[in-house]
Amino acid sequence: MARKQSKRELVKQPIHFLSFGFGSGLVPKAPGTFGTLPAIVLVWLFASLDTAAYIGVVAFVTIIGIYLCGATAKAMGEHDSSHIVWDEIAGYMIAMIAIPVSWQALLLAFVLFRIFDILKPWPIRWLDKHVDGGFGIMIDDVLAGFFTLVLMHIALTLGWLPI
Repeated sequence: MARKQSKRELVKQPIHFLSFGFGSGLVPKAPGTFGTLPAIVLVWLFASLDTAAYIGVVAFVTIIGIYLCGATAKAMGEHDSSHIVWDEIAGYMIAMIAIPVSWQALLLAFVLFRIFDILKPWPIRWLDKHVDGGFGIMIDDVLAGFFTLVLMHIALTLGWLPI
């Protein structure tokens, strides 16, 4: 069995650097919140893509996240460390599918996503407790992203967000 590695050792390796949200998840307080911040930058960077291409990027980020998060959890010897935040990045990117990017949309999606991720309403909480591995780390945030996506599209339809 491989020895557990410290976060300081892990962050030097590209796989774990990504799992830690480019290092943002290593903050001592509220790593999930800080770990979501790089997703805002990624959404902004990919905002010029058409919806299908953006969904392709999000699918790639999500699928590769299963491997990244699983590998880092295994290296840490801890199932779902709060410092592993690639799942937050994927979840937030899901929340912004087909949403015109504005500061209001980015902020609303951030707040809603963090609420779903922190409170974990059913079935998010159930999945978080009962699904293991990289998929288990990712699935609760993916679902929180979809819950947020639904509310974002409702807000967009009601005219509460700029187009």
